[in-house]
Amino acid sequence: MGFWQNKVSLAISLLFLCGFHVYDAKECTNSPTPLSSKTLRYEVLTSKNETWKQEMLSHAHDHLTPTDEFAWSTLFPRKILRHEDEYTWNVMYKKIKYSQHYKSDENFLQEVSLHNVRLDPESLHGRAQQTNLKYLLILDVDNLVWSFRKTAGLPTPGTPYGGWEAPNVELRGHFVGHYMSATAQMWASTHNEMLEAKMSALVSALKECQDKIGTGYLSAFPSEFFDRFEAIKPVWAPYYTIHKIMAGLLDQYNLAGNSQALKMVTWMANYFYIRVQNVIKNYTIERHWLSLNEETGGMNDVLYRLYSVTGDQKHLLLAHLFDKPCFLGILAVKADHISGFHANTHIPIVIGAQMRYEITGDELYKEIGTFFLDVVNSTHSFATGGTSVSEFWTDPARLGDKLHTEDEESCTTYNMLKVSRNLFRWTKEITYADYYERALTNGVLSIQRGTEPGVMIYMLPLGHGVSKGRSYHSWGTQFNSFWCCYGTGIESFSKLGDSIYFEEMGKVPSLYVIQYISSSVDWSSGQISLSQDVDDVISLNQRLQVKIKVSSKEGSGTATLNFRIPSWTSANGLKASLNGSPVSLPNPGNFLSITRSWSEGDEIALQFPLGIRTEVIQDDRPQFASLQAILYGPYLLAGLSKGDYDIQTGPTKSTSDWITPIPDDYNSQLVSLTQKIGDKEFFLSNQDQEITLEGSPQAGNDSYVHATFRLILKDPSETEAKFSGSDTVIGKIVMFEPFDLPGKVVAPKGTGEGLIVNSDSEKGSPEFLIVKGLSGEDETISLKTKDGCFVYTSGVDVKLNCETGSLDDEFKAAASFIWNTGLRQYHPMSFVVKGVRRSYVLEPLLGLRDETYNVYFNITN
Repeated sequence: MGFWQNKVSLAISLLFLCGFHVYDAKECTNSPTPLSSKTLRYEVLTSKNETWKQEMLSHAHDHLTPTDEFAWSTLFPRKILRHEDEYTWNVMYKKIKYSQHYKSDENFLQEVSLHNVRLDPESLHGRAQQTNLKYLLILDVDNLVWSFRKTAGLPTPGTPYGGWEAPNVELRGHFVGHYMSATAQMWASTHNEMLEAKMSALVSALKECQDKIGTGYLSAFPSEFFDRFEAIKPVWAPYYTIHKIMAGLLDQYNLAGNSQALKMVTWMANYFYIRVQNVIKNYTIERHWLSLNEETGGMNDVLYRLYSVTGDQKHLLLAHLFDKPCFLGILAVKADHISGFHANTHIPIVIGAQMRYEITGDELYKEIGTFFLDVVNSTHSFATGGTSVSEFWTDPARLGDKLHTEDEESCTTYNMLKVSRNLFRWTKEITYADYYERALTNGVLSIQRGTEPGVMIYMLPLGHGVSKGRSYHSWGTQFNSFWCCYGTGIESFSKLGDSIYFEEMGKVPSLYVIQYISSSVDWSSGQISLSQDVDDVISLNQRLQVKIKVSSKEGSGTATLNFRIPSWTSANGLKASLNGSPVSLPNPGNFLSITRSWSEGDEIALQFPLGIRTEVIQDDRPQFASLQAILYGPYLLAGLSKGDYDIQTGPTKSTSDWITPIPDDYNSQLVSLTQKIGDKEFFLSNQDQEITLEGSPQAGNDSYVHATFRLILKDPSETEAKFSGSDTVIGKIVMFEPFDLPGKVVAPKGTGEGLIVNSDSEKGSPEFLIVKGLSGEDETISLKTKDGCFVYTSGVDVKLNCETGSLDDEFKAAASFIWNTGLRQYHPMSFVVKGVRRSYVLEPLLGLRDETYNVYFNITN
């Protein structure tokens, strides 16, 4: 047999070792019920409509029927599929205990500890990290553990949080597990003393709960939930929460050195070892497999990780029993049959399978992880690097008509990053590092609302005319959301430094720099420290520039530094230097390796050309062949638009013919005009291409965009002018270009009427003479048309008055506007792209908050 056939046979042998009856088609969540969605599950369980609730719960296990997707099981030799003896618990345990388990001898890359990596707090990633740190410090320990204490029968000071952590929600406690992981990661990344005290207090409080219960059980809900789970009765994913708690405790031990946390997680594992043992003894192994159709998170992963610490064979056996065979089997035979699966239920199972490979050396599980990422990336991923539609995988290469507000569950991106990270450590393949960069940049950094602590999103909208702030979940809140994606979110922003640097041991130690993020690293193995300074990326200077300075330690020897040359860059303009001298470079998609005895002050400079490129959506139907995303290096660009997404490039071969960068000085040409009416302030605003007076615009949403205009001077010699105040524009003839409609200008609709947005002057000249405000107030201006008419307001309407003979004070006030710097500013990475009916401002998706945008465009010649 060939390599793969041998590995399939080996897989069957190991599955047998766990008592897996392969000859029976295993039930699996290939055919999802509505309750497979966490969103709907929450709505059902918190509903006061008992009739609807019972109706929905009655269908909770409709998926527990064999499906055609299990045809993979018939591929196995029948003599292997048959077995004659009942696999008892003792038989399984003995086979695990006395089998030859071995760790792979592969020379995997190891992460440089978070303790040795520090982000530049002024960088994009550093600001995201600091925003998350503030949120972790805001949360109260008593409020977090309220339901744990209630379950343990202890006093409950504080007030329980709401959302998915509320006392009546069955998933309560999951966020507390994530919080333990996030605080351990953040403390390792910052050594913040307040955070250290908070996370230590949390672990101590949970220890009191576990001690009070006395069995090893620890959760925010009673153990009765597991009675229902084992009886195949409706309950919301109790093992999902247990995984988070166990992972949090293990992270507290591994990253924060809390030995008590290790004792607690070990006690928990032993408790669940006995529970699963009893299910198999009292029923059958099939009963256990059947129960795994309820989401179990990454139980296999955390148990493999725990086994790597304890060496306890019980933990290894229990980990095997959470390797969901009906899903991993599909991947084992390299079948792209993941459509219909709940994405975030199953990605953690793959991560656990990857850990099985690291623990046992069984290459089948390496192949499973490799095939899985290949499948997701090639047929189930968006341009962000993310995956899932309303939490599920669709049919392969069928994303063209799945663009809406409920795309890309944030949890899936968090977990896919783990999959790709493992594959990179095993293979050193640039492809996986490039994927990590794309998904981190667009799928993770996009889910925070600026620098507002504790405000994140569940799904990342990718449809036409969508907004992060207008979806089913919208933005979460600090104390009343706690969705699954809040838990993964606080972890993601706590460990931003964990995949920048990797090391390889050997006679000559080697460091791999795979992400270009302003940071520093103390590399003890190489006896040097590095400081990485990445220039801010802008649209005009189309290159990513990195400087790395070396500090050597006493006794430092020879070491190798490896720098990723991203696949998205170009060989034309690619540069590198060492202490000012040019260095020969490989083609993009490789590593630049420099081996030497490093000295204090050595400096490496890297320059990666950034280019605009388009990427077709993953849909092989002809009608979607023109649906494309626009990227700038690793950054996904979104167009400010309420839904129009048509672009016609013409026969050009260069993107520069239809996409142009916005110059830096355009920000100085942005203005917002206001009037005070009573004690309220109103802004001139573009509403559906009519100019009106609107009140109270909100930062970060469309109202800021619509209340901002760019001043274009009539005199070409003054086009570079910067406007610092009203005095600098008095006497100038200008045109007003709406912020999000480049190429269009404000023009009179007609005498006695208002103002509209035109692309030409059919209705009237778009030129306005700016004069000092008729009211005489400081910093005010008035706008006079070419025909001598003044712009004024009447209520919310904006009109023209051409009868200027006698003007009373009321009119003068209505025709005077306060000059303000533009409410909205162009992002440093901003472009204008020419559309069919209009042009669009393109900005990185990660920088948008509540603005309306498109990610995919219909791009034709």
